[in-house]
Amino acid sequence: MEDMLQVGVITQTHGVRGEVKVFPTTDDVNRFKKLKQVILDTGRETRPLEIQSVKFFKQFVILKFKGIDNINDIEKYKKCPLYVTREHAVPLEEDEYFIADMIGMEVITDDGNPFGVLKDVIETGANDVYVIDSKEHGEVLVPAIKECILHVDIEEMKMQIHLMDGLI
Repeated sequence: MEDMLQVGVITQTHGVRGEVKVFPTTDDVNRFKKLKQVILDTGRETRPLEIQSVKFFKQFVILKFKGIDNINDIEKYKKCPLYVTREHAVPLEEDEYFIADMIGMEVITDDGNPFGVLKDVIETGANDVYVIDSKEHGEVLVPAIKECILHVDIEEMKMQIHLMDGLI
């Protein structure tokens, strides 16, 4: 399981006082209102940043970090991801999982046969769609609905699915 979970990516600066536009990669953008700190990943190192203020603009979150008061101090972090530790992650409800914990999961069919590996999760409006890389069928898209996803075991990294007619 991942220790840090991505909540956003800095897209660009906002103004000259050190604010940044962040594209949220979390289901609930309002979670930024409750966040006190994020971890910036520069690619070479990680750096904790304390959040001073939060605003919303269209699909973006505007963040101001404590101690960063100048556009020149933050501009170098464009395209850098922002993370939270697992302990600061949003609590999950029953049958909810972090995508980061699912990628690479072995997928088996309801009759116990190996089917493939979970490669990606596409988030749509209605339900998520799991992208499964199958040696026999290539890339298969399976809707994340109760009729198709029978069991998910995060610890064992296994998912059991039922392939409805027309999926392959």
